Amino acid sequence: MAKTKTTFFCQNCGSQSPKWVGKCPACGEWNTYVEEVIHKDDNPRGSWKQEPAKLKRASTPKKLHEVNFEAQPRLITDDNELNRVLGGGIVPGSLVLIGGEPGIGKSTLMLQIALTLTQQKILYVSGEESESQIKMRADRMPFKSENCFVLSETNTQQIFQQVEALKPELLVIDSIQTLYSSHVESAAGSVSQVRECTGELMKFAKETGTPVFLVGHITKDGSIAGPKVLEHMVDTVLQFEGDRHMSYRILRTSKNRFGSTHELGIYEMRAEGLREISNPSEILISQREEQLNGVAIGAMLEGNRPLLIEIQSLVSPATYGTPQRSSTGHDSKRLNMLLAVLEKRGGMRLGQQDVFLNVAGGLKVDDPALDLAVCASLISSYEDNPISHEICFAGEVGLGGEIRAVNRMESRISEAAKLGFKKIVVSKYAIKGVDLSKFDIKVVAVSRLEEMYQEIV
Repeated sequence: MAKTKTTFFCQNCGSQSPKWVGKCPACGEWNTYVEEVIHKDDNPRGSWKQEPAKLKRASTPKKLHEVNFEAQPRLITDDNELNRVLGGGIVPGSLVLIGGEPGIGKSTLMLQIALTLTQQKILYVSGEESESQIKMRADRMPFKSENCFVLSETNTQQIFQQVEALKPELLVIDSIQTLYSSHVESAAGSVSQVRECTGELMKFAKETGTPVFLVGHITKDGSIAGPKVLEHMVDTVLQFEGDRHMSYRILRTSKNRFGSTHELGIYEMRAEGLREISNPSEILISQREEQLNGVAIGAMLEGNRPLLIEIQSLVSPATYGTPQRSSTGHDSKRLNMLLAVLEKRGGMRLGQQDVFLNVAGGLKVDDPALDLAVCASLISSYEDNPISHEICFAGEVGLGGEIRAVNRMESRISEAAKLGFKKIVVSKYAIKGVDLSKFDIKVVAVSRLEEMYQEIV
């Protein structure tokens, strides 16, 4: 006989409590607990396919070297940026979650992938749009496919019935917050529903070997909405970022069980869809006819991809009391550290200066190799002396004012030479054992900030 009970869930982290509490003991958020009805029946639930009970042999431990493993070929899409971010293509049976702000292009990316895989049978399930709305969006794209099927449905049991009949090779769910399962008596988007629906989709993906893409909403602070267990259940978590007022979009990986979590994909949003940016360094560096002070080019790495980005800074006397320190796309604490190093080791009087730092292109960077470019940009703005647009920088700055080595210097130098730079300033400790004669660029090796100062002033 069915049993019904209620319990309280935290809408932020998914913690469960038998009674209402004001402050969540797990995540510390206030007024996030809501009451939800949980329905438990005698039949086992959480399965995408209801089958009669069968006797199963109990699992026994095996030695690791006795485990049979056969590498399955990945599904290679026409989108090279997505292939790079996923670690080389779509893994069969994987569960991928992609999150981003409303209107950033998540649905456009998923529909574009479904239309470009013309040799595979794709099922695109939408709980937010009708079939006619999806058709209108697809008509704007230059891609056509005879194997892309669309379904407007929110009940997981109905979805699995259509999946069993169609047998797609790729399933796209847009979005997980709109689905609901009949096994749980709560509203769609609640913690219990998100957990239940994700569990059913994960079981389906692992049992059938069908890759599943989930589109997820995000909260106001930028994290994926729903319980944190949602990110733990899936195999890969992708973040689709960018300013809606700019045309460029960035696809990052925050979790990947099948590849690196440091890869980066860059797209350009157009009326007909998303266009891959094969050489992002060209769009991240502003095209300007005159030299401007406060602008420096830094060589950084995102995963295995070298990028040259533009660092812009503005240093001006503070006229409104306490000096301001503002950083966009760069760690503000690291900026404060570099300002302290410049003041202590470089003799620059920055205590009464407003400092504004910006990473061009809307990127958020954390590579320590950009320290040298940031310092060069600050010095250029402070001295009101522009840096030649043929110079770029790659090096980490220590608290003693020393220039420290960074990894994979050959890739950074090669990318700078490919883009036409004439000189790159690096740490002298980073080029030991590197054959500089094969690069068509002058490599300036420095060990202190004072030496770098002589190169730019």
